[in-house]
Amino acid sequence: MADFQVWTVTEPYLEPHCKLGEGPFYEAATNTLRFVDIIQKRLHTVNLTEGPSSLTTLQLDAPVTVTADIEGVDPTDKILIGIKHGLAVLDRKTGTYEYVSRLGGEEGNDNERVRTNDGAADPSGRFWLGTMTDFGKGEFKPEGAFFLFDNSKATKVIPDLTIPNSVGWSPDNKTFYATHSTTGEILAFDYDLATGALSNRRLFYKHDGADPDGFRVDVNGDLWSAVYGEARVLKISGAEGKLVGEVRLPTRNATCTQFVGTELFITTANDDQAEGGEESKRLGGAVFRVDVGVEGLELFKYKL
Repeated sequence: MADFQVWTVTEPYLEPHCKLGEGPFYEAATNTLRFVDIIQKRLHTVNLTEGPSSLTTLQLDAPVTVTADIEGVDPTDKILIGIKHGLAVLDRKTGTYEYVSRLGGEEGNDNERVRTNDGAADPSGRFWLGTMTDFGKGEFKPEGAFFLFDNSKATKVIPDLTIPNSVGWSPDNKTFYATHSTTGEILAFDYDLATGALSNRRLFYKHDGADPDGFRVDVNGDLWSAVYGEARVLKISGAEGKLVGEVRLPTRNATCTQFVGTELFITTANDDQAEGGEESKRLGGAVFRVDVGVEGLELFKYKL
């Protein structure tokens, strides 16, 4: 592949020592990057104008898995979060949160074995959220799913998954992508903007190796997918579903990506067993950034 692109990153941008850094989100209103540490139940925020020394951390009482801005709401005041049992609105000043919708419904029939994982707001302000076996509940089982939250109602759309991960849309919003890490697959569907309905399920990309994790889509329609266990981010052609480039990292467990202009920010998880070597262990849980020369699509806002 003569035109295969390679970027190599050797130094971290930020070292918050995450156990499981995830869900990077660019908050344009304040030029900040938010990301979570699912295992340590933390929300981290760094001001990109001020740099790494501006890192602030909010400690929560449950695993926080993903965030989104809310339409018409100042993100410095309140944001949407994925939390253990569903979607909630977090008050960033008090650190308290209130559920918008629970996976178990208003009756509180929550499944303690399961927690939320990655997700995103769709172009119409609904929210897609994956669920999976929580840590400390034994081996991961196919008890997870992708849920669609619409008007506070949670509907299970794609069941029987083990580790559902990022979702995203093509630039014309007509194609919906969803990662199932366990099978190494990124699936594609036709997307109905009016209803959120999926159709024409197909395999977009199959990874031969470790688990594809979180991704973002760029303005050209290409996907930038972190691979947990391979110390790299894949650039996958949106037109062909083929690997056309990679970002190489000094630590093995890349988890998710986020564009800020033409810079790609990458979250990672720890490598405490040094499976990728001592340097991988040292830098596990850091945040990296690299200019890849293309901008990403803006993430959508949730409508309460």
